[in-house]
Amino acid sequence: MLNFIDLFAGVGGFHLAIKQAYKTFNNNTQKLKCIFASEIDINASKTYALNFPNTPLFGDITDMKNQNKIAKDFDILCAGFPCQAFSIAGYQRGFKDTRGTLFFEIAKIAKKHKPKVLLLENVKNLKTHDNGNTFKIIKTTLTNLGYVVYYDILNSATHANIPQNRERIFIVAFDTKEVKNHKDFTFPQPIKLAKTIHSCLDLQKQDDIFYYTPKSKYYDWLVRDLIKKDTIYQLRRIYVRENKSNLCPTLTANMGTGGHNVPLIKDDFGIRKLTPRECFNFQGYPPSFKLPDIANSKLYMQAGNSITLPLVTRVVENIFKVLV
Repeated sequence: MLNFIDLFAGVGGFHLAIKQAYKTFNNNTQKLKCIFASEIDINASKTYALNFPNTPLFGDITDMKNQNKIAKDFDILCAGFPCQAFSIAGYQRGFKDTRGTLFFEIAKIAKKHKPKVLLLENVKNLKTHDNGNTFKIIKTTLTNLGYVVYYDILNSATHANIPQNRERIFIVAFDTKEVKNHKDFTFPQPIKLAKTIHSCLDLQKQDDIFYYTPKSKYYDWLVRDLIKKDTIYQLRRIYVRENKSNLCPTLTANMGTGGHNVPLIKDDFGIRKLTPRECFNFQGYPPSFKLPDIANSKLYMQAGNSITLPLVTRVVENIFKVLV
């Protein structure tokens, strides 16, 4: 039996990636179990529970009542810990921000339970934040706990066959006492991008709520500037930008909160936002992944906060080559 816990779990991207990767090595997924998940956002928890109804799901991981419910022994800790404190889209406050200090909750749990592997994900800027001092603290903390640290920055477009320009840093840490062959671990190599944005778009007529009408304050200049159907544009409050790379720009958590970082397309029926389902498509989630009946703004946030599923699946497959 291989057990894992899922911290800052969001909608369950790491959970699904681990399940998919495990099938490569053992089709009997009954030998794989998520024994604990934690997510503080109530709406993300609804999506998680809808897709993983048998997983024990708890709230705030800083609450010791929740931490004490983690079983003593498990093999993998995965966590896409909050990135806003380190993101170039935010104020880059790092460990001065309470969200930045959540890494030390991971370290505290790792110290107590000593899982064989930690799989962590964050924004690319984590590596260079505060002239590299933030990342140095993270590496030193894990090393002092008995882990050897591997890391790399991977792009969804170059490493996952997903047409989204999304760079993230991945940290894989092995307990040196438990995983003697950790030197055999490598991050996945680049693969050819065969999919286009049309692989993720639904070009059928969408609900009217996704289309801009003359009542919108953006309408006149969107009509003027969105002239191509085979590209994705990005609305940035005071201007619109064509993404000339033929990729979807990086999806963000705030893309559903107004005229900021909103991905747009021109289809046969007008100018519209991407739908929440399309955003999950650009994160590589399968059509079978369920979205709850909640506000679209919440679903946009969940998609923007999530991981690119095929990319994480490839990373986990390489972990299993060492571990299983």
